[in-house]
Amino acid sequence: MAYDLEEQEQLATLKAFWSQYGNLITWVLIIALGSFAGYRFWTQHQQDSAAEASGLYDQQQKALTAKDNTLVQRVATDVQARYKSSVYASMSALSAAKSAFEANDLKTAKAQLQWVIENGNDEHKSLAKLRLAGVLLDEKAYDEGLKVLASDILPQFAGAVADRKGDILSAQNKLAEARAAYSAALAAMDKANPGRQLVQLKLDAIGGAATATPAAPAATKAPA
Repeated sequence: MAYDLEEQEQLATLKAFWSQYGNLITWVLIIALGSFAGYRFWTQHQQDSAAEASGLYDQQQKALTAKDNTLVQRVATDVQARYKSSVYASMSALSAAKSAFEANDLKTAKAQLQWVIENGNDEHKSLAKLRLAGVLLDEKAYDEGLKVLASDILPQFAGAVADRKGDILSAQNKLAEARAAYSAALAAMDKANPGRQLVQLKLDAIGGAATATPAAPAATKAPA
């Protein structure tokens, strides 16, 4: 069937348009489809990586329960190397630091905590700094521990920071400053926080909160 005049004009217009813009449209479609495919691949890769990192972390937690420090450290190193951007990398490093500390390997404990401080999210960094200050306290590196506590730590850890600071000051026999730190810890902690009891015990052990000196009674005139 022959095209009528209007159909022939439309076809000619379409051919001219395709002749001018056909290559551009084709490349736009290729790029769009390629981008979509790349996004799907990246998303799937992220999901697969998270699943693998989670599996390794579960394995590490079992080793931690079994007190197999060698395996705990090996898994932490593996997760950090393969899934550095995953939250599991910081979590595994914190677990590795705990395991190393319990094994009296303070050097490894500090190295794992430092890794978190350099690579973790803000919450994990704050937690790592608190624990690093504890390790430094154990090493009697008091000034270094106080320096760590004075660095940027999230506000929600204020009570724990003051408590750890009190521990270091108490170890230095700076009891007045330690009492002030423990009092600050109690003030920052929620009333329902079970850690308050331990802080109160430590505060009581070094003399409790400072109390005002009672005023001397007014002198009375001796009877004539």
